[in-house]
Amino acid sequence: MTDTPPVVVIGAGHNGLVAAAYLARAGRRVIVLEASDDLGGTAVTRALMPGVRAPVVAHLAPLLDPRVLKDLALARHGLVFARTQLRSVALNPAGEALVLDDEHILSGPVGAADHDAYVRFSAKMRRFADVLGAQYGRAPPRLAWDRWRDAWPAARLGLDIRRLGREDMREFLRIVTMAIHDLVNEYFDSDLLKGAIVADALWGTKLGSRSGNTVFTYLHRLSGQARELGVALPRGGMGAITEALASSAREAGVDIRVSSRVRKINVSAGRISGVVLESGEVVPAATVLSSADPKQTLLALLGARHLDVELAQRVHHARGTGTTAKLNLVLDGLPRFLGVSEVDLGERLLLSPSSLYADEAFNPAKYREYSRAPIMEITVPTVHDHSLAPTDCHVLSAIVQYAPHDLEGGWAQARASFEIMLLETLERHAPGIRQQLRHSQLLTPEDLERDFHVTGGHWHQLELSLDQALMLRPVAGLAQYRMPVEGLYLCGAGAHPGGGVMGTAGRNAARVVLEDGA
Repeated sequence: MTDTPPVVVIGAGHNGLVAAAYLARAGRRVIVLEASDDLGGTAVTRALMPGVRAPVVAHLAPLLDPRVLKDLALARHGLVFARTQLRSVALNPAGEALVLDDEHILSGPVGAADHDAYVRFSAKMRRFADVLGAQYGRAPPRLAWDRWRDAWPAARLGLDIRRLGREDMREFLRIVTMAIHDLVNEYFDSDLLKGAIVADALWGTKLGSRSGNTVFTYLHRLSGQARELGVALPRGGMGAITEALASSAREAGVDIRVSSRVRKINVSAGRISGVVLESGEVVPAATVLSSADPKQTLLALLGARHLDVELAQRVHHARGTGTTAKLNLVLDGLPRFLGVSEVDLGERLLLSPSSLYADEAFNPAKYREYSRAPIMEITVPTVHDHSLAPTDCHVLSAIVQYAPHDLEGGWAQARASFEIMLLETLERHAPGIRQQLRHSQLLTPEDLERDFHVTGGHWHQLELSLDQALMLRPVAGLAQYRMPVEGLYLCGAGAHPGGGVMGTAGRNAARVVLEDGA
């Protein structure tokens, strides 16, 4: 093994580490090169102030692939969950809260008809999400093929849909391209219930509740196959997942190097020959997997000259402009949200009081403005995870929609006013929270691009919609992890099946590399 060039993985985010671990366990010599000083990409835990840590970007794990958990023995490598099966608590401006789990409305201001409708809705959406989940563990089908064996993945997709039965198959095909706003209006009367559901179609996207394809993004959110975990909170923050992945990879023999930013992917005689670091060091390799976003990988590191003109244009125009910000607060005590019991304070709090509210929150982003009435997903992880802060402190972590990367006038001028507005919004639902504030951290999409090396600051590298999903992700012609130059593969969130802390893209890409004998 030492006489053959290593496999190089660009990026030590969760997908890069997953791919590296699988390849090393299959006998490959693997080097992971990470630009930052720490591991994890956006699934990272960092200090906010002395003694207090927080999941600074991603903060929950609703999609973690159970095959990755098992195959890489993450529990043995230290991964523990402080809480699983988190419930959703929808916040009402009037101070009434609606509490949901995956199947039932547990409490809140809704009528009996909505209770029954939610049971039916949840069961049907879970069934449809399982169809997506089945596709996510496979390389997606080709759009065209010249061998019967290449037609099999497309046939399996069709069979999975057909197995729903005639009625559900028709319903699945009817709704999958719909706007989530229209779907919830078919089922429910309660605005608060509608708002809680549509929010889960929108996190990390540049979409509103009336945007097409948002039923698809909702099903994507539900597609996690680790049903026993549900929406999970790792002990030690999201960085605990990547720490366990790194430990598993190192045990398999992976060499992980931080502060090793790749400047260029080398090509010789029409195939990959290695990478060049910012330091000038050349690392030879016949196979390179990149967990960097597709634009950075293909246009910046590889270079458009190695792509045909049409393909380079498709990559250039792929949509990936971030509109999601992250707010992290250190508080000197537990916040008190109106209508939320102390028991429910550690659940997932949703500020999205109606579907129309969510869509109006999105409208300013169309014009490169931030929302003055944003939707938020809020957690207080220190309720369950005491490892993050001392007993006299609590951490509040909030995902905020919408804050466009390409803000009119730029973020340098708007950052302070945006942060003040967010604190005022929280104050209306948690009176006194500003008096509890000891430290705040705001990450805009501009910060995400700079600090986490994601083009456009998009949480999922590229927008997830039907024209950028499955056999069309990242773009048509590049959907099966193999890139146009022999020996180059994509293994990050910009590849199938998309964003979220899953690990599935890394697992799938490693399997394709092994199938190719690369």
